[in-house]
Amino acid sequence: MNIVVEKQPKCVATLRVDVPADTVTRERNQILRSYIAKARIPGFRSGKAPQAVVEKRYGKDITEELQGKLINDAYDEALKQEALQVLDFGVPEAAAFQPNGSFSFESTLMLAPEVKIPEYKGITVTVPPTELPETELTEQLESLRERFAEFQPVEDRAAEMSDFAVIDYSSTVGGQPTEEFLGKPAGYLAGREGYWLRLDEKSFLPGFCTQLVGMNPGETRELTVTLPEDFPVEELRNCEMLFTTTLKEIKLSILPALDDELAARLAPGKSLEDIKSLIRDSMQEERQRKINDLKVNQIVAHFNAQADFDLPDELITQETQSQADSMVERGIQAGMTEDEVQSQQAEIFATAQFQAISNLRTNFILQEIARTENITVDDKELVNHLFQIANSRKLAPKKFIKDMQRAGRIHNIRQSIMIGKAIDFLVEHANVQEDTEAPLND
Repeated sequence: MNIVVEKQPKCVATLRVDVPADTVTRERNQILRSYIAKARIPGFRSGKAPQAVVEKRYGKDITEELQGKLINDAYDEALKQEALQVLDFGVPEAAAFQPNGSFSFESTLMLAPEVKIPEYKGITVTVPPTELPETELTEQLESLRERFAEFQPVEDRAAEMSDFAVIDYSSTVGGQPTEEFLGKPAGYLAGREGYWLRLDEKSFLPGFCTQLVGMNPGETRELTVTLPEDFPVEELRNCEMLFTTTLKEIKLSILPALDDELAARLAPGKSLEDIKSLIRDSMQEERQRKINDLKVNQIVAHFNAQADFDLPDELITQETQSQADSMVERGIQAGMTEDEVQSQQAEIFATAQFQAISNLRTNFILQEIARTENITVDDKELVNHLFQIANSRKLAPKKFIKDMQRAGRIHNIRQSIMIGKAIDFLVEHANVQEDTEAPLND
């Protein structure tokens, strides 16, 4: 078998194969014997039909099976001969049986990138201390008090910071109603009636609440807000908005005492100490999860800063589309309109492509580390993982596994588990440093 592989940039290679006539004849005869043994042709006993009759009846099927066998054998031989790591063999082209009895074809292969692994043991990661700070527990308990707050009307003074204000407002930009200026719905920016707002620097828009201070119920003011250059709505960045605002009511928040009575309102039969313990355990678990994510994110960032290798264009395109679809889905769930998605399409795809390249490079590096460290996933681990997925989805495990096999997804699931084990290996061998100033969210 004559095999020629020509490697090209971007993880592409052209495979040219010429199978000699004697090999073609041998394989065809073997397939033909199999058909003769199984053929059921009227007038002949099973397995006793003459070769010529079988060839006439099943000639097309025999040729198709022969071609498939020769192509697959050529792929296997190319893998051994050239030591290739092929992601996709492509679609065979110019496949033909030649007049001299040989068979030839060409195919464009997608190769795995040639990955040179950067140093991966002892990567330094910096994370906050594992122990939950008491201040965070206190803040959470205060937020629980706020959930059960009672609101007392204030009628004998003007609005002050920390009050709750009930307002009506409408907005304009450059003298035009905001939605007219934008040419699309503006949501809460356009206006609201009976809108509750806590007077706090972090509430609503920058500088809005401070301008409500000193207002009395029934009073109307025009408040001016200049939006920052990183404001989510691009058309409004650095724009000056005018809000015509009427203060309808002032409310004072009266918080309940932090005691067993409040605990019983949260969970009947529980004491305040019980509630504190439950909250502390939950927050500690969430903190540990975030710290683990921080470690992984910093390890991935380390690889992306160190590694630079070609990726197949087709994989980049597929992963970019997948990332873009996910971003759009999250945006729509967060309230983005189709018009907003359309207007941000270029930005979405640029971000999606950046993330796609990062994801692909990281995956290939992790696969290479797994090979280097002999990290594997045996069948028992795979089956247990599939059972867990099936149970979480309330599906019959055996049927779920068969469905995954039919869909050709078993290999990808095994790869995903292996990559997860490689990440665990890297975290285990990382140089972890704790810093009280390190942010918990990366």
